[in-house]
Amino acid sequence: MSKTPFDLTLVRVLPLAQRRSEARLEEILVQPEAAAPSCPEPLAADIRACARRIKEARERGATVMLIYGAHLIKNGGAALLIGLMEKGWITHLATNGAGIIHDWEFAYAGVSTESVRENVAHGCFGTWDETGRHLHLALLTGALEEEGFGASVGAYVLADGAVLPSAESLEMSISAGPMDPLTAARADLLQAMWRHRLAAGRHAVKHSFKDSCVVAQARRLNVPLTVHPGIGYDIIATHPMFHGAAIGRAAEMDFRKFGAAVEALDGGVVLSVGSAIMGPQVFEKSISCVNNVRLQQSRPVVGGHAIYVVDIQEGGQWDWSVAEPPKTNPAYYLRFCKSYARMGGVMKYLQADNILFLHRLWKELE
Repeated sequence: MSKTPFDLTLVRVLPLAQRRSEARLEEILVQPEAAAPSCPEPLAADIRACARRIKEARERGATVMLIYGAHLIKNGGAALLIGLMEKGWITHLATNGAGIIHDWEFAYAGVSTESVRENVAHGCFGTWDETGRHLHLALLTGALEEEGFGASVGAYVLADGAVLPSAESLEMSISAGPMDPLTAARADLLQAMWRHRLAAGRHAVKHSFKDSCVVAQARRLNVPLTVHPGIGYDIIATHPMFHGAAIGRAAEMDFRKFGAAVEALDGGVVLSVGSAIMGPQVFEKSISCVNNVRLQQSRPVVGGHAIYVVDIQEGGQWDWSVAEPPKTNPAYYLRFCKSYARMGGVMKYLQADNILFLHRLWKELE
C-alpha cells in the first residue's frame, strides 16, 4: 500500500454556476413578519416558556446562545436569526462548517445545496471553485487581523472581498519577527499566494445577497458568531486551496470566543437547534474549561442556565428531566440529549421542526 498522502492539488474544480443547486434563497427564505406555523400544546407552551427565560436572561445581562446546524440555513432560517440578533435577543451564535458554507453560497450566488449521491458518483461533490477559494481567502486574510472563522467570513462578505499584502511585505514581517504570534499566519498566506498564484492587491467578489447572510449581519451587528468545523468534514476540503492550518487557527479562536460566552451564561439560555453532534460536543468541553478556571479562582461553576434542545428526531421517548437512561436503553446514545442533560442547569428537549420553533419563538419575543 502507498504511504504517500493523497495530492489534493490534483482535484479539478468547477465554476459554481455549473452546479445544479437544489435550494434558491428567494424560494426558501422565511420572513419573521410572516404568519408563523401553528403548533399544538404542549410544544406551544414550551416555546412560550423559552421566550420568558430569554427575556429574563437579557434583563440580567446573561448570555443567550443559539447553536445551530446547517439545515437551519438550508431551510430558510437566515432572516429569523438576523431578526433575533437585531432585536437583541441573541448574544452569541455558533454553527458548524456546513452552516457557514451554505450561508456564504447564498450570500454570493443566492443558491446552495447539491445532490450528494449524484455528485459523489461523478467526482464533483463539493468541488466548486468559488466556495473553496473565497472561504479560504477569508480565513487566510482574517488571520492577519487575529480574527476567528466567523468574524473573518463576515468581514469578507461585508467588504465584498479582501486585500492581499505583497509577498515582499509578508517576507519582511516574517524575517523581522519569527516569534511574532502572526508569523505562522503570514507564512501560510505567503505560501498560498505562491502555490496558487494569488496576486497582491484587492480580490473583489460581489455578494449580492449579503443582507440575508447571517455571518455578515452578525459582523455588522457586533454579535459573535463562531464556527466549529472538522478537518475534512466540509466541502472546502475538496478544493486545491484546502488549508488545515488556516481552518484550525480560525476555529481555535472561535472556540475561545465560545468560552467567553459560556463564562457569562449564569442565569442565561442555550438554544441548540438542529445540532446533533457539534453543539453538544463543543459545549461540554467549553463549559468544563470555564468551570475549571472558576474553581481555581474559588468561584462557583456555571449555573442557573436553561438549555433548550430542539430537533425533529424523537428524544428516545425518555423523560430527560427525571434522569439519564441506562446504557441498555437506545435513548442513552442520543448525543444531542445526553450531553446537554449533563451540563448543569435545566435541559428541556423539544421535538420540533427548526423553522417552526424559531418562527414561533420570534413571535413570542415580539
